[in-house]
This record gives sequence, structure tokens and C-alpha cells, in this order.
Amino acid sequence: MVQIKSPEQIAKMREAGLVVAAIHAATREAAVPGATTRDLDQVARKVLAEHDAKPNFLGYGGFPATICTSVNEVVVHGIPSDDVVLKDGDVISIDCGAIIDGWHGDAAYTAFVGSGHSPELVELSRVTEESMWAGIAAMKQGNRLVDVSRAIETYIRRQPKPGGGKYGIIEDYGGHGIGTEMHMDPHLLNYVDRKRGKGPKLVPGFCLAIEPMVSLGTPRTEVLEDEWTVVTTDGTWSSHWEHSVALTEQGPLVLTAVDGGKAKLAELGITAAPDPLA
Repeated sequence: MVQIKSPEQIAKMREAGLVVAAIHAATREAAVPGATTRDLDQVARKVLAEHDAKPNFLGYGGFPATICTSVNEVVVHGIPSDDVVLKDGDVISIDCGAIIDGWHGDAAYTAFVGSGHSPELVELSRVTEESMWAGIAAMKQGNRLVDVSRAIETYIRRQPKPGGGKYGIIEDYGGHGIGTEMHMDPHLLNYVDRKRGKGPKLVPGFCLAIEPMVSLGTPRTEVLEDEWTVVTTDGTWSSHWEHSVALTEQGPLVLTAVDGGKAKLAELGITAAPDPLA
């Protein structure tokens, strides 16, 4: 069943979302050549402590860290380590969450370490991020879950890939409901699968973590021996972007964006819902 939230509960999720945004800002600044992914995890722990928030990744299913740090061909669920030292030219996706009074926030972003990144990699991240916003823009009353999936896939498929070929929309992982748990129904595909039908209607109080994952090659992945780290089967690099979003009577509210999604949604011709904490 889909958990429908009250305005008061969405306000609590907004609090958690702003903590996630603070983690993003701090880890983005710390993701420099020479830093280890364990260093980034420590930065995230400090931000959580400063906001009196709890991590929702640490211990989840046995996950041993506060954030996921996925470098280059790692798609998702990379485990922070002293052995993974960031170097100039790397691409890292950082996925993290926070809990405030039992309510969850969850978001991810892709960052470029140092300089010298190819236009192909820069475009990969842009396409992935913009497809996320296309999915957020589809969070409208009267739409169904599949409309979000369709918006994400359509945006990606319409973008020419530098050098030819197609982007790989990761098949085995996608978005999800979020609220009193980090992962809840419904599962959100980043492409349309007619076998799954249209999915539930989007109504006020519906909250989703929208998170496209896209590679420069295959849509297929495999899990390494640590039983967490997910990599592309062909070794191509990937990008991962995510925001937690609430649908309200006044429209979508991007819970994990500092401005609630106001600026970006305005570019798309959509008015973001008022921030309940403003």
C-alpha cells in the first residue's frame, strides 16, 4: 500500500530533506583529489550530528556506512573506504539520507572530482539530472506512477549521446516511495514496462524518491562480492541523481532541494508548492 502523508507529516519530511541537502553541500566540497570515500562518510556523520538527525543508510540491511559513495563504473551502493582515494578525473555519485522524528529524506547527486572530464561524462550527468527533473515535473494530480517513469525515459531517449549509441537506463534499480521508511511502495521504474501497468494514481500526500541511474553503455549491472557494490557489467561509467518529492494540493515540493525545487520547476513551467518551513 502507498503511504499518504498529511501536510504536517510532509513538513517533517521537509526537515529531514534539508539535512540531506546539507550533507550534499558538505560532501560536494570535500570530494577533491586525495580525499578517501571514508573521509566523505565522516563529513556526512558530522552534518547529521549537527542537525540532531539520524542516518537511514547506516545499518540498513547491514549496510556499514552513513552514505553510499559510487565511483566511476560503480552505479550505486558503493561502500566508503580508506582504500578508495579520489583522483583527478573521477566521477562520484553520493547517495545519502536522514531521519527526523521518524520521517525520512533521501537524495543523490553526481560530482566531478578535479578537472579534465570529457564532454561525454559531463553530458551523461546532465542528461541523468534533467531526466530526474522531468520525472519530478510529472508529479501531478491525476497522473499515474507510469507517467513519472515515462517522463524520465522519454527525456533520456531523446538526448543524442556523444559519439553515438544509446544511454543505458539501469534496469535493476529505481525510485521508491518514502516516508516512515526509506524504501516503501511503490517501486518506480525509470522506464516504461507495460507488464507492470499504469500503477497508482498520484494524489496529494504521495511521496516519491525519484532517482534515475544511467550509464554510458549497458543497462545491466552486477553486485560485487561485498554484496553491496553495484557495477555496470561492461565497465562503463554511470551517473545517479535523486530527490525526494511530495505531491501537495499546491503542486510538487522537492523535499531535498534547498529551495524546494522552486527555481528548476519554474524553468519547466511548474509552480512548486510553498515550503511548509518558510
